[in-house]
Amino acid sequence: MEMRELGKTGIQITPLGLGCWQFSSAKGFAGKFWATLDGVPATEIIQAALDGGINWFDTAEMYGRGVSEECVAHGLEASGKRPGEVVIATKWLPWRRTAANLLATIDERKRRLGAYPIDLYQIHMPTSFSTIRAEMKAMAELIRRGDIRAAGISNYTVGQMRRAHQALAEHGFPLASNQVNYSLLNRRIERNGLLDTARELGITVIAYSPLAQGLLTGKFHERPELIKKGVGWRKYLPGYRAHGLRKSAPVIGALRQIAGKYNATPSQVALQWLIAFHGDAVVAIPGATKLSQIQDNVGALAFQLTRDELDQLDEVSRPFK
Repeated sequence: MEMRELGKTGIQITPLGLGCWQFSSAKGFAGKFWATLDGVPATEIIQAALDGGINWFDTAEMYGRGVSEECVAHGLEASGKRPGEVVIATKWLPWRRTAANLLATIDERKRRLGAYPIDLYQIHMPTSFSTIRAEMKAMAELIRRGDIRAAGISNYTVGQMRRAHQALAEHGFPLASNQVNYSLLNRRIERNGLLDTARELGITVIAYSPLAQGLLTGKFHERPELIKKGVGWRKYLPGYRAHGLRKSAPVIGALRQIAGKYNATPSQVALQWLIAFHGDAVVAIPGATKLSQIQDNVGALAFQLTRDELDQLDEVSRPFK
């Protein structure tokens, strides 16, 4: 299994991790984006991810107010994985808080995750009452204390990312990552300079929503009636409306055409493009609410697209830059 360094931290991760937002049990504002996993326990999805070679799991305080973190810990324990054998990434919720809260709440994050240490601790969004410099000072303190191994950010702009990188470097630590929305149907980070800046600074881009909330599977283009049956807020997003489906149809067509060459699925090809087109600069964290989904996701690691195929997908998805 190919491994990649997370930023300049020395932490080794697989090109795909498992996004764990869906383990929120519909708790809290963010948790209501997903239905509860009544039919498929989180433990089975986590086991399937491990069986497929994935070695890291991305969760957050915001995902069910800590429920997702507990699910990750329980699933890893059930799988027999010992602390240190996998990489754990979680996130601090900055809303209406100050940087001091990073230090005040770290024990709660550790309690939720049980015996599994925090390898990557991320600030979920740039919305705290403190400055970026103050946040990075607190992150550096957490690293020095051994509470976390590395610090990352999420949803930060180019300028905010540069400031975070500089502030953390003043304490002697590299900024590991910036987690952002990125897929074949959302390529703004290529246009606004974020991807180029991350590469310049040695920061890994972690792509969330790498399948564009399921649109890149192609199932909603084949059966648009499924959209009305969907649970949560996704069905109200512009991409799910008739004009959105028409706009993305050429991308789905190209994915299907390439997938046929590899006996693969459109989603596998979409994930392969994401982790291959920019070399090792981008990793991705697709989620899964079914065993079939996680098994499909890990299948993206079983083949490699040619340069011509990567460029074909680049060309057809340029309207989404």
